[in-house]
Amino acid sequence: MEEVSTGSGSDYSNSWISWFLSSKGNEYFCEVEEDYILDRFNLTGLNTEVQHYAQALDMITDNLDEEIQDDLRGNLDLQARLLYGLIHARWIVTARGLAKMLEKYKRADFGRCPRVLCQSQPLLPVGLTDVPYEKSVKLYCGRCEDIYSPKSSRHGSIDGAYFGTSFPHLLFLVYPNLIPPKSGPVEFGLNPRASDLEGSRRRRVREEQEAQAESVGEAGSTAAVALKADRYRPRIFGFQVNEVAKLQRWQEAVRDKQISRLEELEANGAM
Repeated sequence: MEEVSTGSGSDYSNSWISWFLSSKGNEYFCEVEEDYILDRFNLTGLNTEVQHYAQALDMITDNLDEEIQDDLRGNLDLQARLLYGLIHARWIVTARGLAKMLEKYKRADFGRCPRVLCQSQPLLPVGLTDVPYEKSVKLYCGRCEDIYSPKSSRHGSIDGAYFGTSFPHLLFLVYPNLIPPKSGPVEFGLNPRASDLEGSRRRRVREEQEAQAESVGEAGSTAAVALKADRYRPRIFGFQVNEVAKLQRWQEAVRDKQISRLEELEANGAM
């Protein structure tokens, strides 16, 4: 799923990880410390996920034999990217990994929420599955608790498994003071420019107009459309976050009541 750009042997003159992080489209990644990679306990099970696992690990740690054939090197580069991505998903939920990603979050390196009422809240990358090659990375907003696709096609092609399903919610669990309020200004990070805010407002209006046009063209009742609506459910290691779960249960109960009222109104109107 990730857009690949291969390079010559000279590109690895410093280190493979430095080259990978400096490549366009990899700005979401942080550097995984070498000590973590070299501890084989942290890599348990990854040998079944990655072809040529030993050689790919050697490439990441700059221990690959220089005499390896060029045709195999291209495939190894793909496998090294996969291996680093899966290691990265494990690293960013450790204390040191969370701290590194926190720095990027405070700089708004992952972008800002396009929803106008979120007032350009910084976003966090999240995967919809922990299995590679299934879903691309999405961006989670802690204020509206919804997910968005990256603006850049380079970022949009990154595998979501390289960040995992738990990362943003674990970050807020470890740093509860960073949980954004549901209203008010953003408390940290660079202040968005007026042009950025205006661009977000125009984009939001355009999206709402397109959504309304689509809904007009669709057959079916308002209640049926409401029932089809899906929502993102924050989870940590597969378990739904407790406070969010309670809030969502209340919201869904209110929604069910509203749907029942709509169905009654539509039934009375049909009569």
